[in-house]
Amino acid sequence: MSSIFTKIVLGEIPCYKVAENDKFLAFLDITPIKKGHVLVIPKKEVDYIFDIEDELLSEMIVFAKTVAIKMKKILPCKKVGVTVIGLEVPHAHIHLVPMNVLHDMNFTNSKLSFEKLEFEDLANQLFNA
Repeated sequence: MSSIFTKIVLGEIPCYKVAENDKFLAFLDITPIKKGHVLVIPKKEVDYIFDIEDELLSEMIVFAKTVAIKMKKILPCKKVGVTVIGLEVPHAHIHLVPMNVLHDMNFTNSKLSFEKLEFEDLANQLFNA
């Protein structure tokens, strides 16, 4: 059975895309812990990040770096935090979170909500940065 992320890759479920190439997709988390929280996924469905082949994993980190650079330009933050948890969806993914203090990376923080237009506007800014 396909993960929700595979359905996003296949276009069966919409997303707020911020970057894409032939191997990876980055999109806004719809239940973010900070405004601008992005998920980076391989298009190939792999559950556990350390099961990804070395070359593809290396490319995924470099892809995530390009997204983080865009985020830093657009979002008011000191740094872009990186974490891999992997329990929420059985499809490897990297969380990129704009942060100013360590607490910004706390995944027990309340999830934020934004209107569709806010998500679309931010996704467009990041995509075009």
